[in-house]
Amino acid sequence: MGDRWHVEVDRSLCIGSAQCVHHAPDGFRLDAARQSHPVAPDTDANERVLEAAESCPVEAIVITLGGGGEAVFPPED
Repeated sequence: MGDRWHVEVDRSLCIGSAQCVHHAPDGFRLDAARQSHPVAPDTDANERVLEAAESCPVEAIVITLGGGGEAVFPPED
């Protein structure tokens, strides 16, 4: 069984670029205010969700390992 991720969008940072929706249309949606939110905050590790986080121009998407909270993206320095 693979890793489980917890996905969050910092809505104070989100600028509604929709890059996340472009890279992972099954993983993210924009609401009426053009703010992104994950379709399923707790999900299996998924390359498209990671690509979406990496493509966000303001790094508003945070991915952590489910249960442990260890950072997946952005990486801890």
